[in-house]
Parts: sequence; C-alpha cells; structure tokens
Amino acid sequence: MDNESIKSQVLEILPSATFDETGEWLNILIESKSWKTFAHQLRSPAGLNFDYLFCVTSVDWKTHFTMVYHLTSTAHRTSIVVKAKLDRENPEIETVSDIWRTAEFHEREVYDLFGVKFLHHPDLRRLFLTDDWVGYPLRKDYDDPINMIKL
Repeated sequence: MDNESIKSQVLEILPSATFDETGEWLNILIESKSWKTFAHQLRSPAGLNFDYLFCVTSVDWKTHFTMVYHLTSTAHRTSIVVKAKLDRENPEIETVSDIWRTAEFHEREVYDLFGVKFLHHPDLRRLFLTDDWVGYPLRKDYDDPINMIKL
C-alpha cells in the first residue's frame, strides 16, 4: 500500500485530515476530538488494518501539545504517523488502549512525563515518578532545581 492509496482511504474516513510527507513516513494531522473514531477505522481489518501501535509520545511546543502515534500495518508492511494538537491548559485525548493494547503503557508514560490526560484509560497513574512528584519533567515550563537550563 503506497502513500497515495492511504491518503485516499483516510480522506474517505476523515475528510478534515491533512498530510505532511516531508519525513520518512506519511504524517496524518487530525483534530483530537476525531481521534477515537479514526483510530477504530485505522485498526479495522476491513479498513486500513494498522494493527500495530509501536510508539506514543507528545511534543511540547510551549503554546500547545501534539500527540504523536506511530502505527504499522503488518499486512501491508507500511507505517504512518498520526498527530493531534492538544490544548496546553487542559491536554486531554481519548485513550486507544482498548484498540491497541500497547497504548496502555505508552499513555501512562506520556501522562507521567507530560501531564496529558487520556480519557477512559483503565489505569491512568504515574509510571516512573512517585505519586507525590510535583509537575511533569518533559514540559518546557518544568522548573528543575538540579538542571538549571531554561527552555
């Protein structure tokens, strides 16, 4: 399956999606409110059949967050990246841990280090840091008394 065919199928499912092909993989840019429904379509064997979620992370742009999901279709041997912009003051998005089991761990990591809330996650709690830890270390506004570098 090539990028043009993926783009065509994505636009049938989600006409508001846009694309960025400047990197190694096709990047699909969506609105965060569309993520859960779109994720179901991406995973569906009758659809695009992206059956493997191998990376979930977030990027802090100071004005907003971007959620980044890397997916592979083992049947079609192709990978894509899905990106969704989140509000910085209240970063939240629906969990996809019920669609791809690997998301459960990755979403906990993003919650722990960035503070993004994954709505309806079955076990959203800190993964690496202690429960009494204050703040989110990978946010650009995080004040770390040991590392004095300001971003």
